[in-house]
Amino acid sequence: MQARSTYPLTSEEYLRLERQAETRSEYWDGKVYALAGASEVHNLIVANLVMILGSQVKRRPCKVYPNDMRIKVRETGLYTYPDVIVICGKAIFEDRRRDTLLNPTVIIEVLSPSTEAYDRGTKFEHYRTLDSLSDYLLVAQGSPTVEHFERRPDDRWLLSTYKGLDAVVPIASAGCSLPLMEVYDKLEWPDQETAAGILRVVKEPDAGYR
Repeated sequence: MQARSTYPLTSEEYLRLERQAETRSEYWDGKVYALAGASEVHNLIVANLVMILGSQVKRRPCKVYPNDMRIKVRETGLYTYPDVIVICGKAIFEDRRRDTLLNPTVIIEVLSPSTEAYDRGTKFEHYRTLDSLSDYLLVAQGSPTVEHFERRPDDRWLLSTYKGLDAVVPIASAGCSLPLMEVYDKLEWPDQETAAGILRVVKEPDAGYR
């Protein structure tokens, strides 16, 4: 990503400008990064995720936020907009404006060619410092595939990969599940083989994710 500002800004200056802006931007280490627009497929998947999770947390102490809700990673100072956020329990905000969330329980990112490396690497490094975060999910666009990183009691992250429209991703921390058939509803696949996919679940704790 290219920095939008060429001079360092404080987080207070960023928030003041961001709250007046018509487009969204990330902030980290004094720099502001403009967020690109999303494709139709990306938007359909995000909408499906919000509907699926929203219907499952009704009358329960959890909330689902789409990608206009900003979060701050206090440990690193990153301000960003995940594609989908689930919070269970009392939401904690940075200030009285209640537009910057501090304690997400679940974060979901829909992968795009321009952001996939960032979502898998540096961004996940930031997210792992969030004490409240229990689950991080990466949702592919080109095939029915979801990678689910789940925080274990020893603070390691267990990776489970779900493939195929028959797969269902459990999210225990929120008491929810994601049927891939519903996650990818209304998407037009290039061929029937891609649409059908093959159900495969792989679970492997990775000592490198802390």
